[in-house]
Amino acid sequence: MAFENRNFAFATAFVDELARCGLRHACICPGSRSSPLAISLARNAAVKKWVHLDERSAAYFALGMARALREPVALVCTSGTAAANLHPAVAEARNSGVPLLVLTADRPPELWDWGALQTIDQVGLYGSHAKWSVSMPVPEATTPLIAFVRATACRAFATALEPPSGPVHVNFPFREPLEPVSVPSDFSDMAEADAPEEWRGRADGKPFLHVAIAQAALSKDDAQRLTRELSSLERGVIVCGPQIDPRLPEAVAFLARRLGYPILADPLSQVRCGSHDRTLVIDSYDAFLRDADLAASLAPEVVLRFGAFPAPRPLAGYLARHRHAHQILIGDGFKDPIHAASEVVLADPVSFCQDLVGHLSGERRGTWVRQWRQVAEAAASALRQEVTGFQPMFEGRVFLELESLLPEDAILFVGNSMPVRDLETFFPSVHKRVRFLANRGANGIDGVVSSALGADAATGKKVVLVLGDISFYHDMNGLLAAKSHSLDATIIVLNNNGGGIFSFLPQASYPDVFEPYFGTPHGLTFRAAAELYGLGYAKAEDWLQFREAVAQSLAGAGTTIIEVPCDRALNVDLHRRVWHAVAAAAKACGSG
Repeated sequence: MAFENRNFAFATAFVDELARCGLRHACICPGSRSSPLAISLARNAAVKKWVHLDERSAAYFALGMARALREPVALVCTSGTAAANLHPAVAEARNSGVPLLVLTADRPPELWDWGALQTIDQVGLYGSHAKWSVSMPVPEATTPLIAFVRATACRAFATALEPPSGPVHVNFPFREPLEPVSVPSDFSDMAEADAPEEWRGRADGKPFLHVAIAQAALSKDDAQRLTRELSSLERGVIVCGPQIDPRLPEAVAFLARRLGYPILADPLSQVRCGSHDRTLVIDSYDAFLRDADLAASLAPEVVLRFGAFPAPRPLAGYLARHRHAHQILIGDGFKDPIHAASEVVLADPVSFCQDLVGHLSGERRGTWVRQWRQVAEAAASALRQEVTGFQPMFEGRVFLELESLLPEDAILFVGNSMPVRDLETFFPSVHKRVRFLANRGANGIDGVVSSALGADAATGKKVVLVLGDISFYHDMNGLLAAKSHSLDATIIVLNNNGGGIFSFLPQASYPDVFEPYFGTPHGLTFRAAAELYGLGYAKAEDWLQFREAVAQSLAGAGTTIIEVPCDRALNVDLHRRVWHAVAAAAKACGSG
């Protein structure tokens, strides 16, 4: 382990300790001030390096990797506004519980606020969006300080991973020299022989500081209390919002069977699809809960809520309308913007389910769950029949088509605004294992291409990204990663020439201002973007072309952009026709 000078003693010890803790991936942006970190990572064979030219794209790429892997990924950049470009992804990571290690290089304190180039205030740069933020001292080659460096690396890794996971920011002020030039005088007081673990790390290869992360479980008294209460209430509902724990589907399905409660499963909860028991999974609620009378007839007595708060308005409205029900939040935070919850259980969701199941015997069957299933089946049948009857390139139908096109164990990454909502409405519950990902923490449209490519790079799975044209335009820089790292991905761009979601909002009723300020037509097509980055391209103007393009992309190597031209006004009309047909079928079933 080389220590050419004090900077490299610091950076090498920090990187070595991260690798000992389990760091496997680092995204690095070019820069001079960050040289000690970048070179130390380059020398460490245990960490795979991903180089990115654009800091914002790099941050979202790292975010996508960390989200897919459910483990910390390091992100390195130089000083100044380079660090500020990471902020949107840091905010998303904080809000969606994704572990990131944000390592920013900085100028030394004597240059702060004195007009030095490429210098901004980086101490606490990300504010409350960082789960923990620490500004390191200027490097010195002393045994106590190297011990501090190693311990801080272990703490940063553990803090990022500890539930609720999130981003940790470590700021490194480096003086020159920034290159690995030998400076023997830096080590005149080094007591390496007397303190080998501080300088070289533990001889057994284990982390310098061991941090145990325990999963919180229910107390026996709480488990018994909740079991008694839930056993006495037949009209219960389980709501599963976005989350990434692969253990939850089986655990929550088992609990639902014991309680006899339907599961309203957002695709991003990972509960809607898969090989687990989906008997009580309801997949069409977003369509039929839009009907106020039907939503009122399905009034619950109790609601168990897992994961993040659901984005679709019908389900959010259902929870708000029935705030009289005992709504229980289970997980790692207070995710309740409608303030309808009456109890919060800060416990690991899987442990919660297992603890309750341990106090329940048999399975409850009754008219309540049968009513939900009958309504859901009628709604799903009407939805499919209505949508498959549309010949235009309807955005919602893309997700029905993908149900059969996606291979087993594929990742479907969706953009925000309309795509994530259409995923909720139109992707059915199927036995096929599909992992659904999206940036649903801060819910921005930026960085989606980079995040999806990061998930592709991290997993090696078949990744299909569906996003809108504005979101795609916002992150075309991210396409360089597909070219540079030879990634295999399918990117489906729903090009409706503007911001499609605004056409569903009241602003659409004001034609004098709507198009220039909300619809924002741009007149772009994206063949040239594919050519710029050396990627495949196809334009799908009918459903046969769409199926062929997706199948060809999934069967081949490399990244392909599939552009689907859509009409915003027609899209609104077709959505409303689907909602009307579903409501009619569901109400007819309910009245029967």
